[in-house]
Amino acid sequence: MLRICAVSLLATLLWAAEPADWIVSARWVLTMDREGRLIENGAVAVRGARIAAVGTKAEIERRYRGRKLDCGPCLLAPGLVNAHTHAPMSLMRGLADDRRLQEWLEQYIFPAEARNVDAEFVRWGTRLACLEMMLSGTTTFAEMYYFEDFVAEAAREAGMRAVLGETIIDFPAPDFKTPQAALEFTERFIRRFRDDPLVVPAVAPHSHETTSEAVFRASRALANRYGVPLMTHLAETRQGREQAEKLHGLSPVRLLESWGVFEGRTVAAHVVWVDEGDLEILRQRTVGIAHCPSSNAKLASGVAPVTRMLAMDLAVGLGTDGPAGSNNDFNLFEEMDLAAKLQKIVTGDPRALSARQAVEMATIRGARALGLADRIGSLEPGKLADLITVRLDRVHAVPLYDVYSQMVYALKGADVRDVMVHGRWLVRDGRPLTLDAAQVTARAAAYAQRIRTSLAGSRP
Repeated sequence: MLRICAVSLLATLLWAAEPADWIVSARWVLTMDREGRLIENGAVAVRGARIAAVGTKAEIERRYRGRKLDCGPCLLAPGLVNAHTHAPMSLMRGLADDRRLQEWLEQYIFPAEARNVDAEFVRWGTRLACLEMMLSGTTTFAEMYYFEDFVAEAAREAGMRAVLGETIIDFPAPDFKTPQAALEFTERFIRRFRDDPLVVPAVAPHSHETTSEAVFRASRALANRYGVPLMTHLAETRQGREQAEKLHGLSPVRLLESWGVFEGRTVAAHVVWVDEGDLEILRQRTVGIAHCPSSNAKLASGVAPVTRMLAMDLAVGLGTDGPAGSNNDFNLFEEMDLAAKLQKIVTGDPRALSARQAVEMATIRGARALGLADRIGSLEPGKLADLITVRLDRVHAVPLYDVYSQMVYALKGADVRDVMVHGRWLVRDGRPLTLDAAQVTARAAAYAQRIRTSLAGSRP
């Protein structure tokens, strides 16, 4: 009789439990939610593309039934957000290192692009970038390049979330010879992808140095017409600021403000050479900022005043920038570490930009910079199921006293074990599921030889 009652009770509990596609549990769950919850022996229930619940493992397994993934000695965290990059440039990784920005662009990158960049180059470069990003924990990236429809197709194939903008520039580009043609394509691109579950289309005028006021105004009008973001490079170098002041009598931020560029959703990359008045404009206009510490350091562009930006509660995320010489990889664990350390150096204060703030920039604050904080960036019920697990049992990861500190200063991109985007596994136990790594790397090697040949005898 007791056995029958026990079976009946078990059946009742199972019937009452809510269905879930996955119950993912780990030693620690880093939610990055409004309360900043850090849950020991926690779990996340995933139903379809969304998070159904977050709590202790015991609580979640009592409330939900579904397939289980117990990651054991791991950290379960929101997927990382790369707020600025140029994904297809992965095929030019390390092409021209240790040079000034203008020399790098004009003598190496622009010639290499003119001779090599086409739709298939972009497709394979994006595949290589997505493979690297997903294996190191990035689930969302924002990028601006050429042939952006092929970037979108490759990102969707990989299963990654992306904010994508066709670069609009005043001189002939690999895909369009005029900014007007690029704007016309961008409108078609927006119409094609504006309802896509993974791709957010954007308008991407390159920078005030390379794009006219008329093109910027047309770009802003197009973005506002469809309610999509505008992305651009802003105040990256001292030379760029001096040029704006010489030609227009205004800083780059004040110049774009005078052109009406910030009158709508905007994401600005770099934002290094700014003053207090510039930052106040960005705050009032709620401009998202992509801080790119490795790129700005490698090109000797300077160090953005991130500590001040955070004090003003600006939406500052982290970006890797492109890998063709301004960084060389897509590893956001490196960006978290360097972002925190650079602010300590420039302020002379070891408390500046704490580990917790660095994690915020790579997750929820980065999502906010892209205008996606209502969808991603934290592990909360109702948000999209973009999450990662990171191993805590490697020799450089023990002992563990503070999870935020460990994530920023000790853990590596290679410690990422599992990656889920939109409720779909992209990586399991360190193995990519959506892209063929051997095929992608073989094609990358072939493209490298083609680029070398195209530049033979033409380098300074």
